[in-house]
Amino acid sequence: MCGHVCARGFTLTDSWCDSDHAINISDFIKYPTLFYLVFIYSFILAFQNLLPGPVKGKPVFYGTVPPYPNFNASNDAAVLKSAIESKGVDEDVINAVLVKRNNEQRQKIKAVYEANKLEVALKKALKSDHEDICLALLMPPAYYDAFLFRKATKGVGTKEDVLVEILATRTNQEICEIKKVFKEEYKEELEDVIKNETSGDFNKALLAMLQANKDESNVVDMAQAKKDAEALFEAGENTKGTNVSTFIDILTTRSGPQLAQSECSKCVNASCVVKCAWNTPAFFAEKLHLAIKGLGTNEATLTRVLVSRSEVDLKKIVEEYRAMYGTSLQEHIVKDTSAYYQKILIGLCGAG
Repeated sequence: MCGHVCARGFTLTDSWCDSDHAINISDFIKYPTLFYLVFIYSFILAFQNLLPGPVKGKPVFYGTVPPYPNFNASNDAAVLKSAIESKGVDEDVINAVLVKRNNEQRQKIKAVYEANKLEVALKKALKSDHEDICLALLMPPAYYDAFLFRKATKGVGTKEDVLVEILATRTNQEICEIKKVFKEEYKEELEDVIKNETSGDFNKALLAMLQANKDESNVVDMAQAKKDAEALFEAGENTKGTNVSTFIDILTTRSGPQLAQSECSKCVNASCVVKCAWNTPAFFAEKLHLAIKGLGTNEATLTRVLVSRSEVDLKKIVEEYRAMYGTSLQEHIVKDTSAYYQKILIGLCGAG
């Protein structure tokens, strides 16, 4: 271990370190606010990878679950009903249908399933992690994100990394939809939950991100970038303590390209950390690796990442995983999971 937080995915290995631009772990222990600000900032910069670029024609699809050709919701509903009610339950058929239909198609299958109770039927037929991922695949994206927020803030402890992951990788419109669904489903305002479950500067940053005021354009205002760089310098390195409000305001409202031009990483002396933000798939690849390496498996992370990224950039994540670890994500999944849960994870990863 080199004792530094490093570039591609918050790894601590020597091979990814740049000693000239690294922050020592002791700095994060001494100044927890710095950790959260850099953490949030990294995700916000990663957000730019989701923004549409100036590409002519149809956008390139980097997901692993495209729309199924010749789709027929009634036929699929009948196939699922037969698989669920067959003696012993045919999990292979259930997997084959769910991983080969995109989310929009799954919603149509749910609508025509007997009494619109596909989820109820699957809960009775399946169990454990396989049940969890099948139910996740049946949720519309906003409902799944709202569910993840609820799960991350309910009970003992708050899963802060999940909160940041969602808020920093969804568009303004998607965040607004998540808040709407959360209110409908759980009878609480998401802002109120965040206020109760987090505190300090981290709380302020999350609430700012929930406002969904992020600039989503790719246009860079160089004059504004210079002003932002000066403001961040004054708020950070050129003052005793840190003016957190300035950081939060700039980091939660500017676009990724705009932030890049303001050279925020130099203002917080954290360019080694921030480098990982420029490669969202690499971040998620490491997150998946951490979920399956060593003793035990974090099935919740595997399910969340593969389900939520399957129609966004999972193909890129799978490619990045191989580049980073010298083997495929599928190989590691086979080694670390089993049975029908393993099969559906492999199916979501796509070919290869």
